[in-house]
Amino acid sequence: MTSIAQLTDDSIDLLKQMITIASFSREEEGTASLIGQHLMKFGVDAHLVGNNVIAYNQHFDEDKPTVLLNSHHDTVKPNPGYTRNPFAASIEAGKLYGLGSNDAGGCLVSLIAAFLYYYSQKDLRYNICLIASAEEEVSGKNGIEEAYRHVPSCEFAIVGEPTLLDLAVAEKGLMVLDCVAHGESGHAAREEGVNAIYNALEDIYWFKNYQFEKISSYLGPVKMSVTMINAGSQHNVVPASCSFVVDVRTTDMYSNEEVLNIIQSQVQSEVIARSTRLNSSTIDLQHPIVLSGIKLGKKTYGSPTMSDQALLPIPSLKIGPGDSARSHTADEFIYLHEIEDGVKLYIDLLRDIL
Repeated sequence: MTSIAQLTDDSIDLLKQMITIASFSREEEGTASLIGQHLMKFGVDAHLVGNNVIAYNQHFDEDKPTVLLNSHHDTVKPNPGYTRNPFAASIEAGKLYGLGSNDAGGCLVSLIAAFLYYYSQKDLRYNICLIASAEEEVSGKNGIEEAYRHVPSCEFAIVGEPTLLDLAVAEKGLMVLDCVAHGESGHAAREEGVNAIYNALEDIYWFKNYQFEKISSYLGPVKMSVTMINAGSQHNVVPASCSFVVDVRTTDMYSNEEVLNIIQSQVQSEVIARSTRLNSSTIDLQHPIVLSGIKLGKKTYGSPTMSDQALLPIPSLKIGPGDSARSHTADEFIYLHEIEDGVKLYIDLLRDIL
């Protein structure tokens, strides 16, 4: 069995290589190939579904349940504020800089290390399935959602995202709503027409002030924010339509469909959801993987940010090295000790389970 120290060194080396390869969402071929090659060095037979890398433990037993280890290798495009080369993996003062280092490269390489630690062990209570997923940053349909269709059904998942190694036992879902308020066109100088902007304002006021009845103990209330608005063609024409966009962050107290139905019943505007796929997720506090984390001294919390959890149809725990506050920032970095701590934590977290 490879030592934890060696697995940590290998993880840092892998992450440094990943940083040098552009892996924007839907363009992850290079990092997918690199991850596959890394696994092959340890005798692991990895295969691809699109740009998703999938592997199983050596002694996979179809009669046993399976735990899923998942994190993503795609990145957003570099923040315009970068002062460093985002694709140059540089280490300074114990920090590894580079695009995707924190979100979620450190998590992924640490999960891969834990997978490799248990890969050849016999008589495990669970099989292990590893998915290094693509398209997470855009919630793409060819990411974890597609990859999961090609693996055996899993009992639960550990999703690697930067949480300062605390236990995100719930996370908010997302809906983006395209809304259109209708009126009647007329000349602005005369008392004619029905101004769609005024109709939209009534609904916008509703979005600003409405409170959903059920409040999540971890995620708080459903949050709705009007983020874009567009209307009118010229100054002297009463607009017949006004369109606006609403960002809705849902909680485990409602499905996206339930929230959408409530909204549509309350406002006059036409409301169409771009998607209802990205539901909130939660895991029982008495779930063995949560109890394992609590035993290790980790605290539980609800996460406002979204991950591949939203697209997994199984209980999942979000946890990983790094800090979500650094994600998508200029000069992104992760501390080297966070990767070391992540490798150890994932291995310890799984020990009671496997």
